[in-house]
Amino acid sequence: MPASRRVVIVAFPGVELLDVTGPAEVFSVASGIAGADRPGYRVEIAATRAGELPTSSGVRLVADVALEEVGGQVDTLLVSGAINLVDGGVEPVTDAAVVEWLRTAAPQARRTASVCAGAHLLAAAGLLDGLSATTHWLTAERLAADYPQIAVDPDPIFIRAGQVWTCAGVTSGMDMALAMVAEDHGQALALATARMMVMYVKRSGGQSQFSVPLSIHAPSGDRIDELRLWIADHPADDLSIETLAERMHLSVRHLARLFRQRTGSTPASYIEAVRVETARRLLEETDRSLPDVATASGLGSVETLHRAFRRRLVTTPAEYRRRFRSPPAADTVGAFPDGPLPLPDQIPAP
Repeated sequence: MPASRRVVIVAFPGVELLDVTGPAEVFSVASGIAGADRPGYRVEIAATRAGELPTSSGVRLVADVALEEVGGQVDTLLVSGAINLVDGGVEPVTDAAVVEWLRTAAPQARRTASVCAGAHLLAAAGLLDGLSATTHWLTAERLAADYPQIAVDPDPIFIRAGQVWTCAGVTSGMDMALAMVAEDHGQALALATARMMVMYVKRSGGQSQFSVPLSIHAPSGDRIDELRLWIADHPADDLSIETLAERMHLSVRHLARLFRQRTGSTPASYIEAVRVETARRLLEETDRSLPDVATASGLGSVETLHRAFRRRLVTTPAEYRRRFRSPPAADTVGAFPDGPLPLPDQIPAP
């Protein structure tokens, strides 16, 4: 029997549960489908000490081994993450003991990866210096600010930079693990694993399609934040810069300057983000026609709707609706991907 690939998933108290269990399940399912004649995966959970480990959801994991006792060859070292919501803001969780251990352990693994805000742990250990990386869209700006030596891209589901992988928020760890299965064993096994787990082998678009671009957690008393909230509530109104400046009793130039200082974006870019977000929700939650969606979202025409979706979500409105439309509340039957699941001996070696 071929030796299994050893996957060590690093966890810590308060870790996001799916950061750990999502990739672990992908590797487990892939191993089961691959069969005994091909090397599968052996997953271990490592933490600062072995034993029970509380997660962000309250469910407890059991760490198989303490970090200091992780010996031998590690094929894939995967670092999970967690995000705390603090005073209306976000704070990626870091663990000094994990960071210190990673500095020594990561270079010895064949490949190293992070899930969600685990990228902040890799960054703190210096493992992302000079590389491209991604993380959860909520903490991407923080990662870029704290570590300017990293080329942070907030949109991809995952990024591979040599033998270092990073991925976006929570469930994207499963996408990344599936890509690792494809790299190790070929696309056929990855496809069979995805079908068993009712996943896409590769999602269309990036994580911006799942994020809310209007990241205002609560009214702050700031006039620009109040304007942003008003824009979000009135996407179909006349939102020209002249109209907004008049509403704020400011000159066009002064409003544009204040808006960029506060948000890092132009009013026009923010307004388009609001309107795309509105259209996205209408496509998910209603059966309204594309012309109606374009009008209600403030984008005006189907042509403008298409251009905005292509630019911001890298997909079309129709394709977005097909993939993310919310099902009816009752009497809904989910469709499993067409065709039978391949048996282990039907999956060719890569």
